Amino acid sequence: MKRFNNRKKITKEKIESYNFKEVALTKMAKRQLLVTLFSILGVTIISLGSAYAVFTSVSKSADYNVIKVGTLNIDFGSDSSNTINLTGQYPMSDEEGLKLTPYTFTITNTGTLTADYEVFIQDDQDMINHDNCSGNQLNKDYIRYKLDTGTPANLSSIAGSNYKIATGSLEAGESTTYTLYVWIREGVGNDVLNKHYHGKIVVNGVNTQSEPVSEVVLENLGDNGSTYDGDGVDTFITGTDPNNYIWYSGKLWRAVSVNKKAKTTKLVTQWNISAINYSSGSTDFEGSYMEEWLNDTSVDGFLGNLRDYENFIVTDATWDATMDATDLGSITRPNGEATVTDAVGLLNMYEYQSSNNGGTNGYLNNGLYWWTLTPYSSSHVRFVNGNGSASGSNPSSSARGVRPSINLKSSVRIVDGDGTIDNPYRLNGDNDTNLSGAVLSSRYSGEYIKFGNDENNLYRIVSHENGTGTKIVSAEPLKSSGEFIKMNFGSNATFSSTNTIGTFLNGEYLTSYVDSSYSSMIEDNTTWYLGTVGSGSSYSYKNAKYTDASGTAITSNIAEAKVGLLRFGELMSGQFDRYGNNTYYWTLTPYSSSSVRCIDYSGNTNYTSPSRGTYGVQPSVNLKSNVQITSGTGTESDPFVLTLGS
Repeated sequence: MKRFNNRKKITKEKIESYNFKEVALTKMAKRQLLVTLFSILGVTIISLGSAYAVFTSVSKSADYNVIKVGTLNIDFGSDSSNTINLTGQYPMSDEEGLKLTPYTFTITNTGTLTADYEVFIQDDQDMINHDNCSGNQLNKDYIRYKLDTGTPANLSSIAGSNYKIATGSLEAGESTTYTLYVWIREGVGNDVLNKHYHGKIVVNGVNTQSEPVSEVVLENLGDNGSTYDGDGVDTFITGTDPNNYIWYSGKLWRAVSVNKKAKTTKLVTQWNISAINYSSGSTDFEGSYMEEWLNDTSVDGFLGNLRDYENFIVTDATWDATMDATDLGSITRPNGEATVTDAVGLLNMYEYQSSNNGGTNGYLNNGLYWWTLTPYSSSHVRFVNGNGSASGSNPSSSARGVRPSINLKSSVRIVDGDGTIDNPYRLNGDNDTNLSGAVLSSRYSGEYIKFGNDENNLYRIVSHENGTGTKIVSAEPLKSSGEFIKMNFGSNATFSSTNTIGTFLNGEYLTSYVDSSYSSMIEDNTTWYLGTVGSGSSYSYKNAKYTDASGTAITSNIAEAKVGLLRFGELMSGQFDRYGNNTYYWTLTPYSSSSVRCIDYSGNTNYTSPSRGTYGVQPSVNLKSNVQITSGTGTESDPFVLTLGS
């Protein structure tokens, strides 16, 4: 059995034997920025090197690794300087900044192999040390940039990716040209007086010793996995617990199949990310609430919170939602009568059954209830039960778990891990290290955080709903001595800081479950949306936040509090454990004037009386924009450790 991390170690040793040396970017200019409240009196320069980068490609033979070398040349052209000079520039609006003369640079692959590359804006530590100004650096929140067709952003917004501004791949002889604008944003004040900034653009060739996902996941399945190749189109991974775990964008996924022709790899989340009604009544995936939620690119949807999804996933994938009412065990590929083109979908019943030859105890049975893509009839959509069997359910009145599915591009490579649950595969471009100093608001939904005390010290990122901070939620309902804490919601279905659960969250929780070092990171006041989501054709997941399913006007039913709960249909409001190992817990979404939505231990969303039900409490807060990461990689075993920045 082939283990990727072992091969990586061998490759590294072999590369070291060739004694390759990192090629530094040259021609670095130095200047400093002197900013006053009224004008810019100095110089800001970002240096662009005109050297080249070394990359390697490793191919496996029986006895040794063959190493080939190519080059990436960086050319600034005859009309462009190798420095970005902001001499005499004043703080300005985006509109003004985009009228400045842009800087262009072209990257060319002069080698004979395909080369992946990454473009960064990095601190020029040599110049910082030379000028002895390490403690006097300009806040990157005051520097704006725009690359090509992207939108203007503060430089601080990409701190979580080590200030990576672009990635790409070039065939031998191929070139690509970038256009970059840099300016100082309007609204800066006295806190930038006499500050310095020394930066440089670095283009790194990516070490292509990594291997395509499609190859690795089929070769390293372990003792509990194999493959099924019954239809000539896809090769399915089968078994009870194969080594097919992948960590991407803050979530744990399972590799399901590899397309033989395109070499794309289909993934599905290991756990239910949320729970919503499938549609307003139709069993069609196209036009459903489910399709909208999965492919919503706003802060409220799934796709909009995936990391750099255009670089990782096939955005025009075909999803087969053809009706199928056959019993489990009849593994027949659907005929394509109802297909939809989307970036994100769900698994259909054929794909689910192919994971274990029509049985119910394969790795895709996560012990929870979750929707599939397959209609059972004109009035029911199929879902998987907690025991792995399949049933049909009314799409408008039932709110079941959601396990999003995506197709990784053939170009995506694995750079670490062995596919086990404790060491899942890591993808090139989503394997950040050394994030010390990055702002938490630059990170991704699902990533883990150390927050709070004792047994309740693990949280997850939900979204960046308020635009500047980070909404987080406890990774599971609160516990006391290993037992889930349970309580009534209140005397009515409206959440507030003074109802039963709100009083606990904004009182005892802040004093006993998070100490002052953590509570100081929390925004003093957050708006919590209390839109009602009942059942039937008139209710969408968007009704929890908006006045109707169009999502154009935010509901006026709100509460203001420091600590709240997640709402119906929100990211991370699913179950992340097997059936029976978790508990019911409250959301803050009313089902009616007399009942409140809750997530049950099977992953569905139910509702109950606020004064009679005693369920778990999963607190949610918004962290301030200046919360920074000091260590960690954001996984469950290595969560981010935080501090409150200045």
